[in-house]
Amino acid sequence: MKLVFANSAWVSAAERLILRGGAWQSVRLRVRYGLFFHAVAGPVLVDTGYTPEALSGERRGRMLRLYGGLLKPQLNPDAQVLPVLRRFGLSPDDISTIIVTHFHADHISGLSLFRNARFIASDSAWARVKARSPRQNMRHGVFTELFPVDFEARLDALSAKPSVAARGSMPGGADLFGDGSVIAVDLPGHADGQFGLLFNALDRPLLYAVDVQWLLAALTDNRTPGFPATLIAEDAAAIEPTSAMLRRFLASGGEVMLCHDPAPTPYDLAPEDS
Repeated sequence: MKLVFANSAWVSAAERLILRGGAWQSVRLRVRYGLFFHAVAGPVLVDTGYTPEALSGERRGRMLRLYGGLLKPQLNPDAQVLPVLRRFGLSPDDISTIIVTHFHADHISGLSLFRNARFIASDSAWARVKARSPRQNMRHGVFTELFPVDFEARLDALSAKPSVAARGSMPGGADLFGDGSVIAVDLPGHADGQFGLLFNALDRPLLYAVDVQWLLAALTDNRTPGFPATLIAEDAAAIEPTSAMLRRFLASGGEVMLCHDPAPTPYDLAPEDS
């Protein structure tokens, strides 16, 4: 299975806020999204990264404008989702499946660009989004103006997928395509409904663990940040157990990749290619 990740934008944060015992120096963080080619489903996106819709779109509400002003993401024009698709000879209409790992702006801002896509996402988290007021959703880091108006009609419920049991340190989850190639693994802590993706068909199993941590060193060096990073977590108490699960997966020979870790990986499009 061909799998690549692109860096839609850079954001900066003080290392000490995202790595226990870190320095106060600023760290540039990636904002990744993925693209893989499934034998039956064809080209599949994993989130969309940041797109201009989150930072300059006309549908933005006041709080989303404030969010963009505070975080100041720097978009990578050549690594935005549409140019990257063109690199592979694809148009937005060629994408029939987008896996939405959770509903934060840096993962969903480009969903409205894909009129033919169905969205594999947590239907239970979506039900909670619908039940909350816009102001309550903002407290969960969700800006509802970024969802396509027909998001629910195109939602492919995660709960309807068959389950795969854990095997030792290999986590279980939902078999997204019914062939065991991509397993959605529940990753509680950072965001409501967040799940990662276990790619079993690679030479070395890869778990894309999205936003469990910002830096891989927080996992490998056991330096999970505490307060104030926990203030923005959906379930702060779940972060360490989820991180411990990932450490067991790493110790068993698996590979973990995060959305925001700045170090390049073999799956990242090289700068000359992006």
